[in-house]
Amino acid sequence: MAVRIIGAGVGRTGTYSLKLAINQLGLGPCHHMEEVLHHMPVQVPLWKSAADGHPDWEGIYQGYASAVDWPTACFFRELHATYPDARFVLTHRSAESWADSFGATIYKLIAGRAEAPPEMADWLAMASAVIARTGFPDGLDRDGLMKAFTAHNEAVRRTIPADRLLVFEVKDGWGPLCEFLGMPVPSTPFPRTNDRGEFWDRVAGKL
Repeated sequence: MAVRIIGAGVGRTGTYSLKLAINQLGLGPCHHMEEVLHHMPVQVPLWKSAADGHPDWEGIYQGYASAVDWPTACFFRELHATYPDARFVLTHRSAESWADSFGATIYKLIAGRAEAPPEMADWLAMASAVIARTGFPDGLDRDGLMKAFTAHNEAVRRTIPADRLLVFEVKDGWGPLCEFLGMPVPSTPFPRTNDRGEFWDRVAGKL
């Protein structure tokens, strides 16, 4: 199964809402970091190999027609080369609001990985490696996060041809996404989910 839609936006830019939207449009199943959490024995070694420079995209995306969020967003260059016919969606928000959200969720989780339960260790190590590879190593302050976020988004714009890329804020809803994907606009509201509380519940396996 070829991956048809690829999210180049990093975590905390509305990627979970985008995943739900893609699935609702019938363009899934859509891969997301949540899928890695649910299938750690298979997914974590595959993504670790990708981070080490030895990706098996067919194995990673077996059964998925689309993919968003980390770890996928780290590899937009490789995925563009592998799936030249795919459409890319760059979810974004203001650098300030993103740095605050990322710093209070994913970055905080990664920073505390040494104290995490043993069963989460391999997943956290992989996630940390992928996030650092994307441009967000340990120890960045708020200004550093904002600069790295802007740099990532600019790199995506430089790499993906404009006719294959949608720069998208989830607050804009169905219209831009459906136009880009050539799909009719659903009658139901655009999914909005995964606030900071939901993030921690999802990591803890409560969702």
